[in-house]
Amino acid sequence: QVQLVESGGGSVQPGGSLKLACAVSGLKSNINVLGWYRQAPGKQREMVGTIDDNYKRSYADSVKGRFAVSRDNTKSIVMLWMNIVKPEDAGVYFCTARAGSRDFWGQGTQVTVSS
Repeated sequence: QVQLVESGGGSVQPGGSLKLACAVSGLKSNINVLGWYRQAPGKQREMVGTIDDNYKRSYADSVKGRFAVSRDNTKSIVMLWMNIVKPEDAGVYFCTARAGSRDFWGQGTQVTVSS
């Protein structure tokens, strides 16, 4: 019903920047929230940032001031702008969409932080 495909993952230096993109397709009319989660090895998946239909954004405390979520007005793409990246930001990043009571997930994209 809703398909999410992430891109942009890779290796980034500490203090560097990286942009992740998520292409959204399918039945998008009922999507209320788009955003990003991440999962580091040995840890639970955690919310990174979300954006709703009113363009209200929510962020994890650990990324506030460094990361930003954005989307276009057709819900075709959602971005994660990562700045001043830290080693603890490494992990698999997942794009997510909430449509009513249903959640949809992308396949994930790996982000490695190394010097």
